[in-house]
This record gives sequence, structure tokens and C-alpha cells, in this order.
Amino acid sequence: MMKATRNRRNPLHKTAADPIGVLEGAHFLDGDHAITEGALAAGCRFFAGYPITPSTESAERFAERAPHVGGMFVQMEDELASVGALIGAAWGGKKVMTVTSGPGFSLMMENIGLACMTETPLVIADVQRAGPSTGLPTLTAQQDMMQARWGSHGDYRIIALSPDSPQECFDLAIQAFNLSETYRVPVFIMTDETVGHMHEKVIIPPAEEIEVVERNWYEGAKNDYQPFRFDGRPAPMVRAGEGYRFHITGLTHQESGYPMVTPEANERCVSHLIDKIENNADTIIRLEEDQVDDSEIVVVSYGITSRIASRAVLLARAAGLKVGSLRLVTVWPFAEKRIREIAGRVRAIVMPEINVGQMVLEVERCAAGQCRVIGVPHYGGAVHDPEDILTAIKEAGQ
Repeated sequence: MMKATRNRRNPLHKTAADPIGVLEGAHFLDGDHAITEGALAAGCRFFAGYPITPSTESAERFAERAPHVGGMFVQMEDELASVGALIGAAWGGKKVMTVTSGPGFSLMMENIGLACMTETPLVIADVQRAGPSTGLPTLTAQQDMMQARWGSHGDYRIIALSPDSPQECFDLAIQAFNLSETYRVPVFIMTDETVGHMHEKVIIPPAEEIEVVERNWYEGAKNDYQPFRFDGRPAPMVRAGEGYRFHITGLTHQESGYPMVTPEANERCVSHLIDKIENNADTIIRLEEDQVDDSEIVVVSYGITSRIASRAVLLARAAGLKVGSLRLVTVWPFAEKRIREIAGRVRAIVMPEINVGQMVLEVERCAAGQCRVIGVPHYGGAVHDPEDILTAIKEAGQ
């Protein structure tokens, strides 16, 4: 009888006795693959999606890894159906995710709204490419940032993270699942083609060193279960099919989930969707700062643009300018409090992004005329030239 061994030709495979999904050690990965590895490490075991450039590598990785870690991959007929499948699988008890890019992200918006209203935890990675419409399928952009926040109709809140490296794709994928489970909310990983296809060293720690937030399961009497509460705290969940009576609907609803179509009920529902995020914004928001407190000019950036901006900041400091940098790791909820603090004591804020001006509008809103805000827009297809950001910094210093 042959002795069972791990497949030495393909290190992605795990044996049935070792289904944890953590490929411990140092790897040379692109950002798309790193997102999938982070999701698996966080306990994701269901992926429904539709291939679209430049995110397909994440789907392919999950499809290959899923059978060896007890997971399931389903290629759906389109992106709208993909999110519908995620919602169903999440209420079936699984941690779930999908990946997409521009046109697919647009198709997902209807069911993203349903996920927000039903407080369904799920993770979506948007590997951004240049638009609108089909645009530039193989080239980079940061043009979906406002769509992530406002893409579906109605009032609600989501969480969105923006990695700037393959390592952070892995790390933030885990964080995305932890936030999604904590707040019962869709969480977006807003990466881009450059980070998605960039190969770098990625360190995956041992499973016991990875902090994973498990689902908050209901433990009371089955007849007493209610899937919602409206006090700013997400209710615990149950698995559909295990004997609980509950109702899930996109309509304005009661704690039981059954519809209550009144203005008062809508106020309670929507206030809760907003409060559970906004009241915890200080805990959710992650920023990376460098020499901000003693600067006269601050460069605010996110994603791949932060790596380009770092070169411009170094050049500006070499020229004698007092420049600090602030990177938005969490882009939604927006770091309003910190931007207001900075705007109140600096001469200018410079913000480069690969769009014609999206997140800079949030900076301008929060600065409220306290300092100059200089956007450095850049059309999709390529990253900035650091010299363009440096020119804006020098303008701010005049």
C-alpha cells in the first residue's frame, strides 16, 4: 500500500488531515493570490464568482485550493448572482467572499444593498481597472472608490480597506473577514491591477499566530431567536436549516426579520446600519503616518499611489520641505477626525490618486477651508510619475 503524502509537486495542496488552509512560511506571491491565501487563513470556505480581469487569479487560486481545505468554489453566471450566492452561503453558516473588477463591481451593487440591509457578513475584493464601462481591462486605476461607498441605493455604511502590497493583501484579507464578522457588514478590499499583479515576498505566519474572529453564534432557545436588533450592535447569527424560525428580507423589517413598512421602522433600521459603523469608527479606522505631527504639508494617499507618493515625499524632504505622509489603510469609514486635526495646523494637504478626483473630495469636506487641498489627479492606465506629486508639494510650499 502506498503511503499517503502531501503533493510535493504542488505545495498549494493540503491533506484532508490538515485542512486549516494556512501555507505557513515565505512565499513569492502576487496580490491576487495573497488575497485568497488571507481569506483561507481567515476561515473562508465558500467563493462564488465570475472571472474578470485583473481579479481572475484570485478566483483561480481559490478554485485550486478549495477542495483541499474543505471549501467550495462556484463559478456563477454573472456577478449579480455571485453576491446572491454569497448571501445564501453566509446564512448557511460559511465565511464567504468573491473578487471582481469595475464592470463586475457595478453588477454586484443590487445584491450588495441586500447584504447591507440583511446585515450579512461577506468580503468582496475589487481589483480596480480603468473605466468607465469596459475601459482598460488590463491596466490600473483607483476609479471605484466612491462606488464602493455609494454604489447601491439607499442609506447604509460599509467598510473598505486599501492594501498597497501583496503582503498587505494577505494581512488585510484576514482583517476584512474579522471586521465583517464583528459588524455583520460587507467589507471591500479596494486593491488595483498594479498591486494585484505585483509579485513580492509574502510572509504567512503559523495558524496559531493569526488572529481570526469567528462568527457570533446564537446560543439561546430556538423559538426565541431574532436575527436583528437595532441598538447599534449586530445580533448573533444562526445557520439556516437547523430548526430556527426566522425571516430575512430586504424590506424594512422588525427584529424578527418580518417586514414593517413604516417610516418609523425605516428610521430604526437605517440608523442601526449607520450607527454600528460610525460609532465604532475609531476602532475600525487604520492609518499609517510618517512625520505628520511636525510637518507643514501632508501627502494623503492610499493603495498603490502611496508607494509612488513615498518617493515624492523623500525628494521633497531632501529639498528642505517639511512634509509628512498619511496613508489611508481604511478608506471607508473615512478618517474625518484625523483629517480635520491635520487641516487645522498645516499649510496644505496634497492628495494624489489614480482618478480625476474622488477621495480628495472627502479631504476637502473635512478640511473645510482650514488649509489648501491640492489634488493630483491621474487618469487610469498607469501610476503617477513621482515628479508630478513633487511638483504639487512644492506648489503647496509656496
